[in-house]
Amino acid sequence: MWSFRAWRQARILARAPYTQHHWAQVRERLTILDGLNADEDQRLFQCAVLFLHHKHLTALPGVHLDDSDRLTLAALAELPLLHLADLNWYQGFHELVLYPDDFVSPQRHRDASGVEHEWDGEHSGEAWLQGPVILAWPGVQASGGWDGYNLVIHELAHKLDMLNGDANGLPPLHRNMRIEDWASAMQSAYEQMNNLLDADPEAQTALDPYAAENPAEFFAVTSEYFFSAPDLLNEAFPAVYSQLAAFYRQDPLSRLRTLQAEHPAYQEPLNAEQSTTKG
Repeated sequence: MWSFRAWRQARILARAPYTQHHWAQVRERLTILDGLNADEDQRLFQCAVLFLHHKHLTALPGVHLDDSDRLTLAALAELPLLHLADLNWYQGFHELVLYPDDFVSPQRHRDASGVEHEWDGEHSGEAWLQGPVILAWPGVQASGGWDGYNLVIHELAHKLDMLNGDANGLPPLHRNMRIEDWASAMQSAYEQMNNLLDADPEAQTALDPYAAENPAEFFAVTSEYFFSAPDLLNEAFPAVYSQLAAFYRQDPLSRLRTLQAEHPAYQEPLNAEQSTTKG
């Protein structure tokens, strides 16, 4: 059956300036994509091209992008959606703003006693409700490995979270998922991290301690680890890994274990970076 939407997408893909040569460069940069099968690989390429058609990248002075740079960012953005139905998951924004370095952003927080605190915080990324996604380009360039750091996935997870309104750690779940199961897994792990840090602010945590900031950051950080350090997330919080696998409909841990079994380069333990400047 003829589909106008499919026809339009095919037209966009045919007219796009991005080639298999650009995609090969992206694959060289992003080891996080290793283990995708051929169908997933080509679907991700097409999704990345469509992402760049629908979203505008605004590079501020000091950021210079070529076609491979743009496609790299788009591939990271689309990886979480690779096995989700096309329901316009990234609705509500059309622009990604790229800064040449970390940026200062005004912050505001009302504590439990009702006192409002304001300060300037340094961030490498922010996602605004019904607004743009802001990324520091060095953070984007540092993303894409199996090391627990992925600024793009982190900030785009916030956008998924915001589909229900303000970011609160609960994105729209699929019909076969139970909110009770999600809340139990996430809340238990979140409280475990907070209890550890309350007892010792300098304690070594299994994940980036920024995950304990609030439930929204916990979802964003665990999404980041789900794709870039799935072994660490599954070891620390297996119930959280299971819920994210059900939500994203992917199993990066299986991909990583296959790579580790087949390629010596993946057999070394992964060391996750700890970064607290994301938003």
